Amino acid sequence: MPYVNIKVTREGVTAEQKERLIRGATDLLVDVLGKNPKTVFVVIDEVDTDNWGVAGKSVTQIRKQGR
Repeated sequence: MPYVNIKVTREGVTAEQKERLIRGATDLLVDVLGKNPKTVFVVIDEVDTDNWGVAGKSVTQIRKQGR
């Protein structure tokens, strides 16, 4: 029973993009590991950019600086 957790910043990921991520992750586990797609769980968490840090700065700060 594979469980995949995808975390992305909350910056406008569309429902269609989420569906593609879910389908793609499921297909990957089916193709590579031979898993039954009915047992593959995919969860997408959207995280505020204030709560996601890289190199000591929040993504919000990084975006404001244009990096």
